[in-house]
Amino acid sequence: MNMRRPGYEPVQTGCRLMPMSARCGIRIRRGVPALCGFVLLAGVLAALCSALAQAQSGEANDARVEQLYAAAKTAQSQGDRASAIRDYEELIRVAPDVAAAYNNLGMLYLDEHQYPKAAEVLKKGLSLDPKMTSASALLGIALFEMGRYQDSREALQGAVQANPHDDNAQLFLAKDLVQLKDMNAAAAVLRPLAQRQAKNQEVWYLLGQAYMQLSEQALTRMSAIDPDSMLAHEVSGEMMEDMKNYQGALVEYKKATAVAPNDAGTHYHLGNLYWKLSQWDDALQQLGTVLKNDPWNCQAWAQTGNILVDQKAQPEQGLADLNKALDLCPDLAQAHVDRGDALVKLGRNREAIQDLETAARENPGDPMPHFYLARSFKALGDSSRAKAEMETYAKLQASASAAVAARAAEVMKATQDVHP
Repeated sequence: MNMRRPGYEPVQTGCRLMPMSARCGIRIRRGVPALCGFVLLAGVLAALCSALAQAQSGEANDARVEQLYAAAKTAQSQGDRASAIRDYEELIRVAPDVAAAYNNLGMLYLDEHQYPKAAEVLKKGLSLDPKMTSASALLGIALFEMGRYQDSREALQGAVQANPHDDNAQLFLAKDLVQLKDMNAAAAVLRPLAQRQAKNQEVWYLLGQAYMQLSEQALTRMSAIDPDSMLAHEVSGEMMEDMKNYQGALVEYKKATAVAPNDAGTHYHLGNLYWKLSQWDDALQQLGTVLKNDPWNCQAWAQTGNILVDQKAQPEQGLADLNKALDLCPDLAQAHVDRGDALVKLGRNREAIQDLETAARENPGDPMPHFYLARSFKALGDSSRAKAEMETYAKLQASASAAVAARAAEVMKATQDVHP
C-alpha cells in the first residue's frame, strides 16, 4: 500500500535565511542598485529555501508515515489491535490527509465494537476520498450497529452501487432493510445473494423472514378488507393446520365452506384435514363435494382412492378413483403406491409391480413401495427379489424410525433444559 498521495503537503515548514550569500554562492555588489538587487534576490532565495525545507520536511513525514503504517500492519497481523489503533491514530495526526488510514482505523474500531468512533473516523476518510467504497461499507455497518438504520441504508446502498460484488455490504444492507421493515427491498437484495451464497444459512434465514413478513402484511391487509371472507377463514385455517392446531383449523375451514359452499378448494382443505384426523366418512363426504364441483381435481380422486383401498376394503372402487387421479396427474407418487396396493389386493401382482417400481423411483426414501413389491414378487414365486425388496423395506423403515426417535429425543432434551 502506497501511503503517499499526489499533492501531499507537509504540516511543518521553515528555512533559515542567513548567511544566504555564503549558502547560495552569490556575490553582492555594493551601492544602492546592489542593495535593491540584494533585496530582490534575497526574496527569491528565501522562497527557494522555504520550498527546499518543505520538501525535506515532507520526506521526513513520508518516512514517518511509512514507519507507522508498517508498525500498524504488523500489530494487526499479530492480533494486537490496541497497538495497531495507536499507530493509525498517530499516523493520522502526522499525516491527516491519508484517507486509507481512516479506513483501516475505522475497521479496527469496528472490530473493537467502538461504533461511534468508527463512524466518526470513517466519515473523515470519506471526506478526503468519497470514492473509497470500503469505507462506505464499513460506515454503513457501524451505523447499523448503532441502530441508525436510515443513515446506514444510505451508506450501504452507496457501497453496493459502487461495488456490486461486495457480498458483505449486501448482507448488511439486507439486514438493515429488514430492520426498516422494507421487506420488498430486502428480498430484492437477498435473492441474488442467495444464488451466489447458496449455503449461507443467514442469507436464507433473512430471505425467509422477509417473505414471512410480506405474507403477514398481505394477510393482515386481506383480513382488514373483509375478516369474514372465505379466503380470510381459509388462510387462518391453513396457519392453524401448519401449527398442528387441527381443531382450530376445522372451525376455520367450516366457516370458509359456509361462506362459499360451492368452492372446491375450501371443501378440499376440510376433507384433507378429516383424512389427517382419520375421520374417513367425513373425509369422503367433503372430497365428494370437491369432485362434484371440480371433477378434474386429481388430488381429491387420489385421496378418495386411498381411503377406499386402505380403510374401506373396497379395492375395486378405490382402483377406479386412483386410475382417474393418475390419468389427470401421472406424477402422483403416492397414488402409484395406492394403486399398486389395490392391484396386489385384487391379485393382479404383475400389474402392481409397474406402479410400485415407479413409486420407488419417484420417492426412494419411502419404504412402502418395497413392502408391496415384496408381496407381489412372493405371490409370483420370485423369492429372491421378494427377499431383496423386504430387506430394502426393513432398512428404510429402520432409518425412518431412527430419525423419528432422534427427533423425539431432541425434543425431550430441550424440554428438560427448559424445565429442569
